[in-house]
Amino acid sequence: MRIRVLVADESGLERVALTALLRLEGDLDVVASAADGESTVAAAVAHTPDVVLAGLLDGFAVARDLAPLLPSCAVVVLTGTGVPHARQALVTGAKAVLPKSSPSGVLADVVRRVHAGGRYLHPALAADVLVPAPCPLTPRELEALRLVAYDTPVAEVAGRMGLSPGTVRNYLSAAVTKLGAEGTAGAVAAARDNGWL
Repeated sequence: MRIRVLVADESGLERVALTALLRLEGDLDVVASAADGESTVAAAVAHTPDVVLAGLLDGFAVARDLAPLLPSCAVVVLTGTGVPHARQALVTGAKAVLPKSSPSGVLADVVRRVHAGGRYLHPALAADVLVPAPCPLTPRELEALRLVAYDTPVAEVAGRMGLSPGTVRNYLSAAVTKLGAEGTAGAVAAARDNGWL
């Protein structure tokens, strides 16, 4: 049985190269390619691949978005950016993470492994991914975030912390910015995902 693969990468040259490498394997069939996260999700829904190779800057978003749409589709994130990207990819549901510099034989083996239900984390990334990232938040920012995580109103958080509501909002805004989140709920989720809350 041939494994159906979708190749996604912003670089046209890398898409063509990955497609050519995978076509050398007798059991792998490249059924589609895409250049960004949105077109990757659309192509995956249209072609129902077994595995998506996401060499995209937002490969972790592809893993997150595809999980409810195609639960049997495994996402392999190819990263050129290293550990923070790898950590986020694993948290959002990718089945494998490996550097774009990996040998082609490793890539083909990883596709087969995740198709069979396995997972893979390249050894060069494993130690750093397993060590928790240092928390960039100050103790006060973390405390404010911890309190609003339970839907506590800002005025009540301010009272508990002995601060003004404006100062609490400033702490929350700083946390959102430092974590690159979309709003307070996103900052809470990011802090929980990293084990800081």
